Amino acid sequence: MHDDAIREALERNAKAVALRPSIGQKTGRTTVRLKPGLECELEDGPWKLTVGVGPASGGSNAGPGPGTLGRGALGSCLAIGYAMWAARLHVPIDSLAVEVQADYDTRGELGVSDDVPPGYTQVRYIVTIESPAPESDVRKVIATADKYSPYRDVFARANDIRRELRIVPAV
Repeated sequence: MHDDAIREALERNAKAVALRPSIGQKTGRTTVRLKPGLECELEDGPWKLTVGVGPASGGSNAGPGPGTLGRGALGSCLAIGYAMWAARLHVPIDSLAVEVQADYDTRGELGVSDDVPPGYTQVRYIVTIESPAPESDVRKVIATADKYSPYRDVFARANDIRRELRIVPAV
């Protein structure tokens, strides 16, 4: 999609939700089904992905693990956001890459130490961008995109998370 088409689509969407906020309020749904070998089938609309863990964790290495998908969700959301805001702000980008780094200690996940969190202890991302635009324009794109990035927000802000448990008796 060309920058003009991206900009037009985003401006149209921004105007629509500004006029009728309810059209922008949705619920995303993804279903994950466990299969043998610690393999999962992830389904979201028309998309199906295989998720797994390697033999060191008792799995069959059927696909990328949850950590890969989580880091990939953050990195791809940032990259797409940078491209969208660059188009909106008329800043050309020749190339862009986002590397996501996350530190963790498996003692937390394995229940070895309650003093160690089971998740990441720090998440960093490195943005490498090539652009003929002035550095100040590129910095504005990055700052604006970071401010409005959904997955940056998910990683940076505590979220209200709730569990509903449904136990179905085996027949």
